[in-house]
Amino acid sequence: MSRRLRTAASAVLIALSCLLVPFGALAAWVAYGLADTGRYVTTMGPLASDPAVQGQIADTVGSGILRHVDAGPARGALGPFVHDAVRSFTRTDAFRTTWDTANRAAHDAVLRSLREGDGQPVTIDLGPVTAGLKEQLAADNVPFAHRIPVRHTEVALLPPGELARLRKGYDVLEVAGFWLPVSSLVLAAAGIAVAACRRRAVTATALGTALGGALLGLAVAVGRRLTLGDLPAEVSEPAAGAVYDALTATLRTTAWLLLAAGLAVALTVTLATRLRARRGRPPLPAPESAAPAPDPAPPRSRARA
Repeated sequence: MSRRLRTAASAVLIALSCLLVPFGALAAWVAYGLADTGRYVTTMGPLASDPAVQGQIADTVGSGILRHVDAGPARGALGPFVHDAVRSFTRTDAFRTTWDTANRAAHDAVLRSLREGDGQPVTIDLGPVTAGLKEQLAADNVPFAHRIPVRHTEVALLPPGELARLRKGYDVLEVAGFWLPVSSLVLAAAGIAVAACRRRAVTATALGTALGGALLGLAVAVGRRLTLGDLPAEVSEPAAGAVYDALTATLRTTAWLLLAAGLAVALTVTLATRLRARRGRPPLPAPESAAPAPDPAPPRSRARA
């Protein structure tokens, strides 16, 4: 294989490898991050202490309780008490336990529907949450707390139409989460192996990896902006931003690692190449003086008579 053909083949393989870097990271994040219930619950756990999330839950749950309380004319006066009590409940250990339980149940329900494909909507029962709130309100002597009905309220997380679309994407991402990163590594290794100048190939691969990390970070930032810009009126933007940041924390860390590792490898190879070239140069000749010394005069020969 000629040198020119090896260089072209190496460039194509390395370009494909670097192109797969952000897509492989995204697919692996979905397949091994979001799809793991334990990791999902661990990721969402700290949000139980986030003030924006607590405020959103207090407003949503408080409004839901007031819709079911038979307080008559006192409903308007009862509202502030209920919201304050719910907000107080969000700061307790009982709420954090309920938060983890609800997230685990919701995640299990979504995964079960995506994998089994039964066509039923994904719902979660808010009865345990209402029961805990009723006990807290009664302990705080909130009027009409004993009238709060503890019902097994099924809240739809995903309708059947949305599930059909998500199931196709989930099946693709579950396969791509493994094969895209592996394909990227294989293409990079092949591109470096067939390259005519492997140092340049390693540098190009490192810079392409850094570029892929930068594109991944940009995609996360753009996705955050689009997500927060299309929220319903009743959803708090700070709360949604906190949830988005928690879920994409691994992606942001991966983007920074790819960027830093790629730049570090490229810089190391460049410095090593220059150092090796400098050591391989012959020593410089000694500087000549401005006026060369005159040649010594030849000895005179004496003639004898």
